Parts: sequence; structure tokens; C-alpha cells
Amino acid sequence: MARGRGQRRRGDRPKRARETAPPVDWLPRTKLGKMVKGGQITTMSDALKTGLPLREPEVVDILLPEVNDEVIDVNMVQRMTDSGRRIKFAITVAVGNNDGYVGIGQAKGKEVGSSIRKAIDNAKLNMIEIRRGCGSWECRCRKAHTVPFAITGKSGSVEITLKPAPQGIGLATGNVAKKILKLAGVQDCLTFTKGKTKTTVNYAKAVFNALQENTQMRVMEKEIKKISIISGSLGPTEAKKTEEQYIEKQPEPEKKEAS
Repeated sequence: MARGRGQRRRGDRPKRARETAPPVDWLPRTKLGKMVKGGQITTMSDALKTGLPLREPEVVDILLPEVNDEVIDVNMVQRMTDSGRRIKFAITVAVGNNDGYVGIGQAKGKEVGSSIRKAIDNAKLNMIEIRRGCGSWECRCRKAHTVPFAITGKSGSVEITLKPAPQGIGLATGNVAKKILKLAGVQDCLTFTKGKTKTTVNYAKAVFNALQENTQMRVMEKEIKKISIISGSLGPTEAKKTEEQYIEKQPEPEKKEAS
């Protein structure tokens, strides 16, 4: 049967722009939301340090307007009932600002578009602040480009270990972990995995669990200065400061006097 002019093919969906900005008439319902809208909290780091639960995605939209999202997995779930076959979609999404903040979320629904938007909101509610530094003994450049130390995360049968890498190596890992680490702002990293990594959801959760362990590990003050550990976003002023402060000055060659 010929397709008429102006008709779409079966399965085609019109592309819609994702709404990430908070509505103008947003009315906060939590204590943290009221503090953010009132101007008492201006950074994401201060919001997480308050210890208050993050239950409104609009808080992240205000404090981190440059958040990017990446769809990790789209799984179709079918269930047979007396009235027929019911189909739902399970979506896994990762969000981050590519500079120290990352989150992961899941959602289910009958439509893909609405489920992705719901998963993005859930990922914003799970936003964490990670640590970065120069933990590789091969580098010692004193820049926050990799993880500061080896960390291990696990979910299901998947176990992953993130290890510091020298500058220029890149993300030596699988595609799923590469997406999450890139959203977190990690530029160089070595990974070692165990288990069934083809299970995409468990693989993504294992990487996120490793980044959570990164934030919870206790570090001594001398180690923070030694490997230049920075928590959260690395602004342009901090980046310039670390570059100027930790550049190793090479000794000038001695001049030989002419005989």
C-alpha cells in the first residue's frame, strides 16, 4: 500500500526538545528547594553538604544548568495478561555536567519519550559529587584528570575496578563505563572488570557504585595535597591555579666560562 503525502511511517516518532530548565512558577515543597529558590544555596556542593534529601529535580536544573544526559539502556518488557500482551519500556539514563557531578536513574513506562524524561529526573535526584586528582605514579602532573586512587564497585555479578591513569591515556574501558566517566569529568582511567558485563544495567550501576565509594573514602590531608585531589567542579580559576602551582621548574643549565 502506497504511503500518502504527509503521512509518517509506522514507528516514526517526532523529535521533541527535552525541557531541562525549571518552570518559572516552580513552587518548592522541600526545605532544600526553598533554600535554593531563596538564594541561600548557590552551588551544588553546598546543597549536598547540607545533608538534606534531594527530592526535586528543579534544584539540579537551577544549580547545574549545563547538565547533559545519556541514555544507557532501553529494554522492552512484555507481560501476558488475560486481556492481551502488555508492553513497557525500562530506561536507564546517566546525567552529569562533565565536571565532577554525575547521577544515574531508571524509569518504566508505556512510552519511550515519557520514560526517558522520568529517568532523567530520577538520575538528577541521585546526583553525587566525585573526587578527581592525579593518582598515577607514571604521571605526577598535579592536574585533576583521573581518579585519585583505585576504587572498586559492584552490582550483581559485575565488579569493576577504576585505576588512575597517566595523562593522555584516555578512558580505557567499555562503552557503558566510558559514557558515565565522561559525564563525571574523568578524562583518563584504566578499568578492570569481572562478571557478565553484557548486562548493561548492572555494568552501569557498578561504575556508579565505584564513584560513590570514591566520595566516601577517607583521605588524609597530606595525600590530598600530594596528588591534588579536588572534589566537585573544577572551575577555570581552579584549573589555572593548579597548573601554575604544580608546574615543576626545571633547573637552568650551568653556563661554562670560556677559557
